[in-house]
Amino acid sequence: MKIQKYIARDMPEAMKRIRAELGNDAVILHSKVIYKGGFLGLFKKRNIEVLAAIDPSLSETSIPQQPKKREVRNPVLIKQPITNTKSIDEASMSKRVSDFPDIAKQLDEINQNVQAFGDKSNNVSFSIPTPITKVVNQLDKQEIDPTIKNRMVKELVAKWYAAGENVAESDVFKWAQQLLLAEISSYSFGEVSLAKKYINVIGPTGVGKTTTLAKIAANIILKKQKTVGFITTDTYRIGAIEQLKTYANILDVPLEVCYSMEDFEQATKKLESCDVILIDTAGRNFRNKKYVEDLMQVVDYKREMETLLVLSLTAKQRDLEEIYQQFSAIEIDSFVFTKLDETSSYGAMINLIVSCQKGVAYITTGQNVPDDIVPATPLKLVNKIIEVD
Repeated sequence: MKIQKYIARDMPEAMKRIRAELGNDAVILHSKVIYKGGFLGLFKKRNIEVLAAIDPSLSETSIPQQPKKREVRNPVLIKQPITNTKSIDEASMSKRVSDFPDIAKQLDEINQNVQAFGDKSNNVSFSIPTPITKVVNQLDKQEIDPTIKNRMVKELVAKWYAAGENVAESDVFKWAQQLLLAEISSYSFGEVSLAKKYINVIGPTGVGKTTTLAKIAANIILKKQKTVGFITTDTYRIGAIEQLKTYANILDVPLEVCYSMEDFEQATKKLESCDVILIDTAGRNFRNKKYVEDLMQVVDYKREMETLLVLSLTAKQRDLEEIYQQFSAIEIDSFVFTKLDETSSYGAMINLIVSCQKGVAYITTGQNVPDDIVPATPLKLVNKIIEVD
């Protein structure tokens, strides 16, 4: 079987080229809309990518004409004859994938199994190429959302057959890595830019907000050579102010405690000479909507402020989603994922980035200040899911 990929302005142009190169016996295995060109991500042109195939051992004369077209029932890989264009004679290109029994059988099995992925919560061995099955098992192990997984599997299957079905397992995992990168790379990653004077850290109880704040402050002081000031509104947790005072003394930075909006305004005036002001907020029960409302009564979110939502990777996916929804009343710029060292499942990072359309500023890997924090990159996150050589 010979498989060829074509990129054209539209389907008629693609089919004209397919007919010219592969002949009337060619069939379409897969097609999708893509965007190419442009400048700085703008003005991209719409194109269509078509995967076509021909079996050299079969000729037009050896294939009986089919009296009736069979309906295609929404397969994952589109299996249809090259038809439906005014510039090409429909009758002359009426061959179907069903005319190639071996190809049709393989594609039918793959379609059924990929469609079933969305309904499966456990690792199941499907009748698809073994390297792709191993990728699926890895995605399941890392608890990648089924919607993301299904998109990846469709692309992997298309790539597998486009490459001639003889691909090393390591290459399939590299494909998966690139597909996962494509899912998240359009969002903002990396440490705070310091374009805004105020950096606000929010999140539920027990995720390590205060320690994370101290790590960020230490990196700004040591690496960026900027002056830093602390504001804390965490007047609920016993010992919270003392903990931040300890960090403030070690880093030699001023600290202001705020109980109200008036306190906050006075604190900003006292710390006006600082290059950056880091704000530590109270961790409360994220299910209590009043907590978020209380935050907005103490912190002036109308200022030029970058807000980081701190989330622990030891939490359940559903809880993380609820936390985001509860805090979304505040404009969130990016995530900070903590306790990376306390779990072996990292899929929640990818799931949240895609579903919430937010990037990641930092990931933390322990309690040590300032060492156990690194700026996030798409590759660092993806490599926690699919690590390739």
